[in-house]
Parts: sequence; structure tokens; C-alpha cells
Amino acid sequence: MSLADSLKSLNEFDLNDLDINNAGIWPLPIKIIVALLIFGLIVGGGYWFLVKDQYMQLERVEKVEQDLRKKYEEKAYQVANLEVFKAQMAEMEETFGALVRQLPSETEVPGLLEDITNTALGSGLELKQVKLLPEQRRDFYAELPINIQVSGSYHELASFVSSVAALPRIVTLHDLTIKPIGGDGEQLDMQVVARTYRYRAGE
Repeated sequence: MSLADSLKSLNEFDLNDLDINNAGIWPLPIKIIVALLIFGLIVGGGYWFLVKDQYMQLERVEKVEQDLRKKYEEKAYQVANLEVFKAQMAEMEETFGALVRQLPSETEVPGLLEDITNTALGSGLELKQVKLLPEQRRDFYAELPINIQVSGSYHELASFVSSVAALPRIVTLHDLTIKPIGGDGEQLDMQVVARTYRYRAGE
């Protein structure tokens, strides 16, 4: 049957005459269309029931692969820089040890009070009070507040603060207040809390 005859029979064919039991006598174009529809349904159904699940599983596996690759890169970086980390750790331990050695023990506190007193007098200040306040305990160290009250000129006060900061032990200054004495304003009264620190070894 030629193509023209097939098209002619297709035009003359009534869809209402389609009978699944007589599929053998259907025109060739109808057979091709039905075969394509059946093929499409088979392919679509196969994708929906088989391939789609495989794609979803593939996406999950790819995500797991990315996570594992990221963890591997992190581990590889750590291994590659292990010696650098060890050197940094040793340096930090040495620095920490040096800082700890700057923290006075309880037996050195009187000497520190004496150093602060001498620093104040050496700066030309009038020393009114140097009083050790109650100790405040922290995680691995203890704070030792020292209330200091001195009077003198602006330059003498500045010299005192600079000298205290230069002491070999760690001393920080807090809650500083300065008030003028007298009418000329040249003499000043300063009250400050100096905090030094003690390492709590084995407590």
C-alpha cells in the first residue's frame, strides 16, 4: 500500500470503528500512532517507576560524596599542616608559660605593693593610700585588686601610670578618676584600681 493510499484510508477511517479485537485491519498510520503511544507509555512508566528513583538515589549519593570530599579535604589539610600546628602549639605553650611567670604568687604581693609605692613616690606624687582589696577568683587565675589614691600634677600622674604599666609583673589599671585639688587646678587627686593576677596552680 502506498503512502497516498494509507493517508486516504486514514481519512476514510472513523475512530468510532476502532475495535481492539480487530486491530489487524486498522490502517497502517493508526497502527503506527497506537504503537508510538504504547511505546511512550512504556518509556514514561519505566522512567517514573525505575529511572526516577535511580536519579534520586544518585543525587543522594552525590551529596554524600560532596560531604565526604569536603571532610577529606579538611583532614588532608590538617595532616599536611600537622607539623605547623605542633610548632604553633609549642609556641603558644611557651608564650603562656612566659605570661604565667609574670603572674605573682601570694608571697610576692607585698613586694608588688612596695614597687607600686616606690613608683608613686619616684614620680613625685603624694601617696594617700595603697590598699589590697579582697581577691577575686577566676577560672585558672585570681585577680588581686589594689586601691591606689595619689595626688600630684598632671605630668606626675602620667609618669606614675606609665611606670606602673612598665612593671615586670602584669598590672592593669581600672576605674580611674581624677579630681582637681584647690582653686588653681594644678594639683590633681587620682584614685585608681590596679589589678594584678595570680596563677591558681593546683587549687
